[in-house]
Amino acid sequence: MAGRNLSARWADTKLKSHHRFIDHELEYEDQRTNLTSLMQSYLSTMADLGAETWIIHGTLMGWWWNRKVSSSAILHWPPFDPLQIMPWDSDVDVHVSADTMHFLASYYNMTIHTCRTAHAPRGKNYMLEVNPKWVNSSPGDSLNTIDARWIDMLSGVFIDITAVHRLPKHPGMMFCKDSHRYRVSASNSTTLCAQRTHVKLLQEADLFPLRDSVFEDRPVKVPYNYAELLQEEYGRVSLTRTKFAGHTFNTTTQTWERNEDHER
Repeated sequence: MAGRNLSARWADTKLKSHHRFIDHELEYEDQRTNLTSLMQSYLSTMADLGAETWIIHGTLMGWWWNRKVSSSAILHWPPFDPLQIMPWDSDVDVHVSADTMHFLASYYNMTIHTCRTAHAPRGKNYMLEVNPKWVNSSPGDSLNTIDARWIDMLSGVFIDITAVHRLPKHPGMMFCKDSHRYRVSASNSTTLCAQRTHVKLLQEADLFPLRDSVFEDRPVKVPYNYAELLQEEYGRVSLTRTKFAGHTFNTTTQTWERNEDHER
């Protein structure tokens, strides 16, 4: 039974916090501040360890929308304004390569890191936990879709870390357990990519070379072909729609604001 519960923990991508550390849902503002510190601590620690990582999925969408604050923010450090997690997000998604995951699993699994941020000036403890079944890259392993997590041991909020693997017999492709596929080579003429159900002319790689940017006041890497990846996953309207999840994008302040009728 214990083994089954362990696998279930790695299968649930909808959890908002680890119940080992907290038994209730965080309030709106607490969730936002804790996720900010979580992201900052993860990016700083991975940089210190020399572990390359990049943001993906809804977290990448947060970066894309908030980069509109200033186009110069992509080219300058420090940024003029922070690029932030979407305010309705309850977790963070990142990728690493399979080689990086092997490195983290071999030397840093279950290690605890104390990090100081603006919201936690005295420091907070974060744990890196690697799923022992991360080495099984089969998309059919539905109980182990998440390969590792970076967990705030006080609030329970966490980052889902997924390894990207080379696709056998397709050297120009990479994939994750969640069935996303990514182009890494422009040498072939056609390919099936990133949950696409149609064959598309291959024009440029999806992931590499990674682009340098900033996110939550920290240096970050994003996929090379970020706009197309976001459109494929969330639809073209996701890059222009200004109302979502009880929030409205304020074109004056260039930030997502919670609607009054959506507040608790």
